[in-house]
Amino acid sequence: MSSRAALSSLLDDDPVGPLWRAAQVFRLLSFVYALGFQLAVHNDYERVAWSWFLFAVLTVWTGISTIGYLKGTGRRWSWVIAELVIVCVLVISTRFVASADWAASNQSFPTTLWATNVVVSAAILGGPLVGAGFGLVVRAASAVAKGGYDLNVGRDATVVVLLAVGVGVGLASVTARRNHDRVARAMRVAAAAEERDRLSRQVHDGVLQVLALISRRGAEIGGETAQLAQLAGEQERSLRRLIADIEPAALSGGPADIDLRLLLRPHAGDRVSLSEPGEPVTLDHRMALEVEAAVVNALDNVRFHAGPIAKAFVLVEDLGDEVVVSVRDDGVGIDEGRLVEAVAEGRMGVSRSIVERMEALGGSARLDTGPGEGTEWELTVPRMSGRQASGPETDTKGEADAS
Repeated sequence: MSSRAALSSLLDDDPVGPLWRAAQVFRLLSFVYALGFQLAVHNDYERVAWSWFLFAVLTVWTGISTIGYLKGTGRRWSWVIAELVIVCVLVISTRFVASADWAASNQSFPTTLWATNVVVSAAILGGPLVGAGFGLVVRAASAVAKGGYDLNVGRDATVVVLLAVGVGVGLASVTARRNHDRVARAMRVAAAAEERDRLSRQVHDGVLQVLALISRRGAEIGGETAQLAQLAGEQERSLRRLIADIEPAALSGGPADIDLRLLLRPHAGDRVSLSEPGEPVTLDHRMALEVEAAVVNALDNVRFHAGPIAKAFVLVEDLGDEVVVSVRDDGVGIDEGRLVEAVAEGRMGVSRSIVERMEALGGSARLDTGPGEGTEWELTVPRMSGRQASGPETDTKGEADAS
């Protein structure tokens, strides 16, 4: 294996990967210290042979855990808990290899420095509170080994060191994960902006040019082609607004939030007026797309059924806990009973594209219409995801599209 491949095998995508690698450096240094301690005091033990056997266990575990944490296979709770058990057993074994007086006057067998490794691992995996909790468990094992606990931290600062390491490393792991999420989100936004720019160029060079040509030539030809030219012109303007308005800033509220205004602006045109607040109306990304789809369906009904000169008016309201979008037109309206007939005929446009869509979001869809009175949809969604909202209230004078 080449040196580059060997290096890449030590690297990973774990946000706290650098902390894990630094922890293993600390583990090796603590092992060297534990070895020096063993060489210095082993003759003071009552069971010297057993102390070397236990140190062999310590050595084997140091090697296994170092490899496990570096490769990532050991970065799970079962592994860390197993390490905690081994550490506590080795600490308490001080009472077995040494006399009670010696244990009370000296640090425990594996040394406090080596025992701190499990606190570091737990803090990286679970954060500051978990790290502090593991530190207290290790200190409790030390108290058992010494036959009691000295409250004078001036003479024995073990508990202070363990708590400080647990909290400090835990805070570092939390910060590392948070920064990793921020960088990943920024990279997603940058990638989305780059892709949008690429698509904008393709749309501008292809679709917009074709629509502009159809609009111009259709108007020149006249007759029935004029209507096609009008539709092409409207779509050209909508696409240009879409390219100009929808920026990556639409995701500024977070990876799951989007400004509803930016989704609705491209649908404004000669026959559609849009009124919106001056501030962003942020919604969950999926919810915002569903609201836009319902609005588009309502506008399609205006275009195809409200009359050739009917105009639509879209109003966006941000009420804090909920967002309301009203779609009103000045068209011919819907005859009483027509929507029920549409359901019987199998036409489920309103029922599925508007009413059920709002219900799925935990919101409501209210329709007000009548012959010669135009139609008005009031679409309300809560500022939460899907079914977390309370049951929807759907007040309609019909359940299906007349189309």
